[in-house]
Amino acid sequence: QVQLVESGGGLVQAGGSLRLSCVTSTSFRAYTMAWFRQAPGKEREFVAAVFRNTGRGYYADSVKGRFTVSKDNAKNTMYLQMNSLKPDDTAVYYCAADRSLILSSIATEGQYDYWGQGTQVTVSS
Repeated sequence: QVQLVESGGGLVQAGGSLRLSCVTSTSFRAYTMAWFRQAPGKEREFVAAVFRNTGRGYYADSVKGRFTVSKDNAKNTMYLQMNSLKPDDTAVYYCAADRSLILSSIATEGQYDYWGQGTQVTVSS
């Protein structure tokens, strides 16, 4: 069983930055790691991910150019650097992991087996 713990959320003004962290309970070299978010009254949506085979980052169109996903394998930690934040980025952000999904499913919530508890990000206007 893989445990994921997110941190780094908080309240920030529009245009500001935050860095989220996701620490795993096991070595995650073999896992695809992702960030999803869920705003009030909306479905959970894909934000960004790092594919296990290549280490390459993938992004939702809404965050491209503003968010950067990265991994530190030595620390078993994934990061999400969020810049130029907008009120629309307000949501609970979740870390997810899976070791068998294929690249074409990287943005599909149901393909991830492991989830963290989430961290709140609030962007004020």
